[in-house]
Amino acid sequence: MSDVAEGIGLGGTQALDERYLMRTYKRAPVDFVRGEGPLLWDAEGKRYLDFLTGISVCSVGHCHPDVIKAVREQTQRLMHVSNLFYTEPMAQLAEQLSESSLGGRVFFANSGTEANECAIKIARKHAHGRGVANPEIVSFESDFHGRSYGALAATPALAANEALGPMLPGFRAVPRSDAAALREAVGENTAAVLIEPIQGESGVFPITDEALLAAREACDEVGALLIFDEIQTGMGRTGSLWAYEQTPVRPDVLTSAKGLGGGFPIGACVTGPVAADVLEPGDHGSTFAAGPVATAAALAVLAIVDDPVLLRHVRELGAYLCEGLDGLEGVRETRGRGLMVGVGLEEGVDAAAVTADLLERGLVVNAPRPDTLRLLPPLVIDSDHVDLAVGLISESLLGFAPR
Repeated sequence: MSDVAEGIGLGGTQALDERYLMRTYKRAPVDFVRGEGPLLWDAEGKRYLDFLTGISVCSVGHCHPDVIKAVREQTQRLMHVSNLFYTEPMAQLAEQLSESSLGGRVFFANSGTEANECAIKIARKHAHGRGVANPEIVSFESDFHGRSYGALAATPALAANEALGPMLPGFRAVPRSDAAALREAVGENTAAVLIEPIQGESGVFPITDEALLAAREACDEVGALLIFDEIQTGMGRTGSLWAYEQTPVRPDVLTSAKGLGGGFPIGACVTGPVAADVLEPGDHGSTFAAGPVATAAALAVLAIVDDPVLLRHVRELGAYLCEGLDGLEGVRETRGRGLMVGVGLEEGVDAAAVTADLLERGLVVNAPRPDTLRLLPPLVIDSDHVDLAVGLISESLLGFAPR
């Protein structure tokens, strides 16, 4: 039996893409058709070890049997009604997300960007409630919060694109992990500080404890909300269910997506008690959010990930991965936590070229910046997968390291 389904092949897919899709992505020349656990197969039957997982989406591996079972059973019962009615999977998932984190209320969305839009709306309304006429949101430079206009305005690098302007007003950015600059930026008009506890898209840079404490203290002084964008760091990626659990602070709001659905599009904005009742009927909504199939998938994912044994495994395997990488020629440093790893390359080594070479060798990673590889493997990999990945990276770097 073939490993791949009958299809039009890479050439046919590329032709359709070129003709009909907007050119917003530069795609690698691979047409993936099947996935299982940490493995992918392309249209030609070639097998790959996936250390990117759809950018941290398929965190329990591709087509996990428990997720497939939950989805199959739910699709046979009910696929969609609307948020005008109750559905059991939605209510159960809200309970589990709240009780496993901040203890407040949950708004469901379809993506991380949408979850952040909800958080921004909560922050602004909360600020108006304490008499702030022109609320501001402070973030760190190099943060990435999304591409719709609220989230985009909080993403300084993308907001600098004048061709997409004017941007939504009321956003400020300070240098990454600069505690003093953050304290200075937060004032009476501040509605929230919105930050990634580990910056993902910029190259996997953990925010320092000093800066996180400064954010918490500054928010408390003026009554602003501290919002953690845990879209990439949450759902066990760093070795705890939520990344904030390994920091000295607790946010008032967190956002989740990516790994939450195990491959299904779902996002969530979760509040603590201080922000639980800010939004009222009519303030926000979403047609497709929290549909029964997506929430059933997320419940299955959460049951897998919220496990002390698995989370310890993530921490231990992350340390093992970094230990193997740190000794390689061409590697300058490793950054991150758990199985969220940035590999800083030595000067002169082109990360994009290494990424393309690794794809040819059968390892999927990506290059978020010219000097960095980003590794986001499934949380269910084992040491043999790590050894294989480190070996392939070592072989590749030998061809690129400066002589």
